[in-house]
Order: sequence, then C-alpha cells, then structure tokens
Amino acid sequence: MDKMHFTSMDQGTVADFEKLKKVHEHTLAVLPDQLFALLENLSKDTAYNITRKEHCLQTATRALRDGKDEEYIVVALFHDITEPLGPFNHGEVIASILHPFISRNNYWMLVQHGLFQTYFYGDKIGLDPNARDQYKSDPAYEQTVEFCAKYDEISFDPNYKSEPLSTFDPMVRRVLTKQWVAP
Repeated sequence: MDKMHFTSMDQGTVADFEKLKKVHEHTLAVLPDQLFALLENLSKDTAYNITRKEHCLQTATRALRDGKDEEYIVVALFHDITEPLGPFNHGEVIASILHPFISRNNYWMLVQHGLFQTYFYGDKIGLDPNARDQYKSDPAYEQTVEFCAKYDEISFDPNYKSEPLSTFDPMVRRVLTKQWVAP
C-alpha cells in the first residue's frame, strides 16, 4: 500500500485520506483475528485448574448451549481476553473494543462483570460481595447477575467439555462486521 505523504494531518490530501480509510478498513477486517490471538495468549496461563483460554471457551459454550444470541456468545467468549492488558480494568478494555459492535446492555455487562464476580469471592479477600447492589436500577443489572452466575463463575471446570474455537469463529466474524466510518 502506498504511504500517506503528510507530516501533519492538516496537510493531508483527499488521496491521503482515501488511503487512511483503506488502512482502517483492513484493521476492521483483521479485528477478529487480533482478538483470537489475545484469546490464544491466555492458553499460557496455568494459574487455575484450566487455562484462561479454556475458561473463556467454557463461558461461551455455556451461553451457546443455553440458547443465547450470537452477540452475547461473542461477548462471553472474549470477556476476559484483556486481563493481561488491563489487570485492573479488563472489562472496560474489552468493552471499549467491542462497543461499536454490541448492544448497550452487553457493553455494560462487560464493563461491570469484574465487580459482579466479587459476589462469589469478595468475602474471602476483604471486599463487599454485595458491591454490585449499587447498580440494581440499571437495565443490565439482572443480565450481568445471570452472566456471572450461569456462565462466568462456574467456568473453571477441568471436566467440562467446551466447544472448540472453530464453533465460535463464524459467530465472531458476523458480530464484528461493520463498515468503517470516521469518528
């Protein structure tokens, strides 16, 4: 691809910005593969009984087998992939990446799922397990409670048979399809 010729954006030509648009379109086209690479990176983590990649696969598999829609399943698959990038706010990091492709409630669920998970272990580490209650009036509150209880917190089981990643690949590519537009 030809390079853009400007040294500051205000000097760019229409042709330069057409090239930039192609760069952004390519970035969108390879986004699923970038996210799969982050997921694959979690296979190196062996702190749990299973890898964090397997945790994500279990979470998505449970959502799939429970009849959730594709967007929800994709959110479940990728919900923890940014833990190595944002150990204090991984939910916000992945939510920001997926935001243009997902509903408000799924976005909110991603942002808040870390806090909601403390319901299951907060008392063991000095945190308020009911901290999530401050959000009871939010429209996505019950959805997030359900996500954590039915899919996320129970998905550390070495005996659970997850679907292979290939099951989710087409779903990811459908959900993450969007034409690039300037911000």
